[in-house]
Amino acid sequence: MPIRIPNSLPATGILESENIFVMTERRALQQDIRPLNLLILNLMPTKIVTETQLLRKLANTPLQVNVQLLQTKSHAPQNTDLAHLKSFYTSFDQIKNCQYDGMIITGAPVENLDFEQVEYWEELCRIMEWTRTHVHSTFHICWGAQAGLCYHYGIPKRTLPRKLFGVYEHTIIRKRSPLFRGFDDRFFAPHSRYSEAALDDLRATPQLELLALSQEAGVFGVKSADNRQFFIFAHPEYDDDTLAQEYFRDVEQGLDTDLPAHYFPDNNPSRSPVVNWRSAGQLLYTNWLNYYVYQTTPYDLNEISAHAAN
Repeated sequence: MPIRIPNSLPATGILESENIFVMTERRALQQDIRPLNLLILNLMPTKIVTETQLLRKLANTPLQVNVQLLQTKSHAPQNTDLAHLKSFYTSFDQIKNCQYDGMIITGAPVENLDFEQVEYWEELCRIMEWTRTHVHSTFHICWGAQAGLCYHYGIPKRTLPRKLFGVYEHTIIRKRSPLFRGFDDRFFAPHSRYSEAALDDLRATPQLELLALSQEAGVFGVKSADNRQFFIFAHPEYDDDTLAQEYFRDVEQGLDTDLPAHYFPDNNPSRSPVVNWRSAGQLLYTNWLNYYVYQTTPYDLNEISAHAAN
């Protein structure tokens, strides 16, 4: 999918160097089609890295997508240059009257806090409520998934005994789901989190459908029965070195962090990991964007509110 992003966004040059189709704004204006409008609420401290990872996954189908980046107003990021945020990010107040075909809510490194202790929790709740009437399909990732399940369905998160950290094998539960078209029967995905939503709580919620499980990592994801909300506990968008960077950062900070499981060859952190999750991660984002956004979103985005009322 040619994604339409500003020419000066750092991800643009990175993706073009990887031979990924990025459409300039000038070329996009010459196409007589309605592009998909996609909003990304980026809660990660490493915003440029996360932008690039997600845009890489969204760029591989033949549709045109306008991508807009959103940040919370109630929290000032400490790890991203202010000029970058001013140039490429918007606030909720600026877009709250807009409608979007799709939205991604990222994870955040705040899993050891109660939701109410998170600085921007009230603002995030307003945004998640707004998605009910202004976004056709929303894709929540990791802590974003736990936050969404708590807000929309009252499902609590629970703290794990140790950080779940590594690349894990998963089995598809809903094999005929369009989300898994093209997948092998078993697939791999990275996890990096301190908390989870309990499988029993998810199964006890009739509005939710279980998507895939891992014997080691637990639930991979669930979705709402109406396909408008997806909650993915893994990080299929991660780069080959993301877990390594997290591990070495934790070690430098003196944290008691295990080696990421099934990641470094022979559990030797001096060896480069072999990626076994890239193709499944690409399919996951492509299938969501195609089958649950493009194929079903109303042509007139103003109809989203009407659909939600029904």
